[in-house]
Amino acid sequence: MNNEDILSTVKEKATSWLESPIDEASKESIRNMMAENEPELIESFYKDLEFGTGGLRGIMGVGTNRMNIYTVGMATQGLCNYLLKQFSGQDEISVAVAHDCRNNSPLFAEITAQICVANNIKAYLFDELRPTPELSFAIRHLGCQSGVVVTASHNPKEYNGYKVYWEDGGQIINPHDVNIINEVQQIKSIGEVKFNGDREEIIKLGEEMDALYINEVAKQSLNPEIIEAYSDVKIVYTPIHGTGVKMVPRALNKLGFKNIYNVPEQDVIDGNFPTVVSPNPEESAALDLALRKADEVGADLVMATDPDADRVGIAVRDDQGDLVLLNGNQTAALLTYYLLSQWSEKGKLTGKEYIVKTVVTTELIADMARHYHVKYYDVLTGFKFIADIIKKNEDKMTFIGGGEESYGFMIGDFVRDKDAVASCSILAELAAWARSQDKSVYDILMDIHLKFSFYLESLINVVRKGKSGAEEIQKMMAGFRENPPVTINGSRVTVIRDYLEQITIDTASKKRTAIDLPKSNVLQFLLENGSKISVRPSGTEPKIKFYFSVYHKLKKMSDFDHVKMILEERILNLKKDLKLL
Repeated sequence: MNNEDILSTVKEKATSWLESPIDEASKESIRNMMAENEPELIESFYKDLEFGTGGLRGIMGVGTNRMNIYTVGMATQGLCNYLLKQFSGQDEISVAVAHDCRNNSPLFAEITAQICVANNIKAYLFDELRPTPELSFAIRHLGCQSGVVVTASHNPKEYNGYKVYWEDGGQIINPHDVNIINEVQQIKSIGEVKFNGDREEIIKLGEEMDALYINEVAKQSLNPEIIEAYSDVKIVYTPIHGTGVKMVPRALNKLGFKNIYNVPEQDVIDGNFPTVVSPNPEESAALDLALRKADEVGADLVMATDPDADRVGIAVRDDQGDLVLLNGNQTAALLTYYLLSQWSEKGKLTGKEYIVKTVVTTELIADMARHYHVKYYDVLTGFKFIADIIKKNEDKMTFIGGGEESYGFMIGDFVRDKDAVASCSILAELAAWARSQDKSVYDILMDIHLKFSFYLESLINVVRKGKSGAEEIQKMMAGFRENPPVTINGSRVTVIRDYLEQITIDTASKKRTAIDLPKSNVLQFLLENGSKISVRPSGTEPKIKFYFSVYHKLKKMSDFDHVKMILEERILNLKKDLKLL
């Protein structure tokens, strides 16, 4: 389709919106774009905001390719239509709805609840912002058939999103995701959406649900006596203007920690995220204020959660007493080691326990599972796949924990999504446990490197925005499939895993083995020297991600700096060879 055809289609869609029952302010915005800003008009209408396998995510504004009350309304109407078909024999269908701190999040959440009510579906709505994991908990506790959380997680302030959950408390997966998408696509006009639900019929959720959730978080504690003895561990916590502002400190207080310091500037709930460029704990700048506070008070541990409080970034003091930021793989490794070692020490391992990680997460976690004779599963990126494993193993095996490299972790199965509230609680407990051995959290990480191999990971995000960017990302993936590398940085590619084609290829024997996971646009290259490179387009952002993982045996701590230098150089050369630097 050439530019003239695209513009013609865009103008036709924009005119259709002008003729639909939308508010006057939205109509005026469309008229202005048609008269004065064709590039913005094209970006706003060149496609429909895709209802993907998890829901919606996009820039807020007017148009079919934007997050607004009408695209949210059509998504909700499609969801309601599917629920009414799927549970047609039930006396009552219910949905729980929550939202984060972002601009328009309360509005989108209330409209979602109203549309549910208008479709004779019972709607529970949290009375103010709440962490995403609490929404997952509420679905299970209330016996809801579905749930929605309005959030764009750690995306920039211009974005918002809409995630859909199923009755098990996990995000929707096949077949429900595909079926809901089909229902949403059948909503052809705004006029089909039932916006007129009675607000008085919406049931508000508040303190009672908070208390139930926090009690379950507290039950995950493995060493309450150690917390009691070392309750003075100094902790700095920041919600980065988001939903963790009340629930994380409350959980830490419930466990017994007494020295919790906040970052007042970032306790302010604000969807513009005024103190950071990006509210993402993966980015070091987001923790600058917290690190400054930690140095002021002499804190042992710094924790920062993203706006919907499902992911956490941390900093700890190294052997020189300086604060160092840990990446998601290191945090996941620490949590996994603490959980497995303590379950083992307390005689809780019976042979029926398991952990889960994603395919792009550090293999160090798999090493730990093998050491403790605990089964582990590899799943595709996304906690919905971890939730699915839990559902399949229900009443047969016990889930200990699971995580991913992108700063998400889940402890216990009372929630079926990543949970920064519980993660912060156990990380604080880990700090107390380290103190009980006259160690720091950093020392525990060094112990892990010595006990297992020294793994080092790195991530590069290649951002390509807009329509042309999406096409470029598709071409990059196609290029890797059509002409896969034979060697990378001088090391032979021994195995190629193509999760879209669902095959593993041994490059020497050409033997092909099926991958028993859902289709996903992910490629992995395993090298002869043990390096692993994973490539995947982001499902929620305009970028393609390159994950690097290398390892080396660490025989003694005095070798640490030398081995780290070797691994860093190896990663650097891998990136250069792939022309990413």
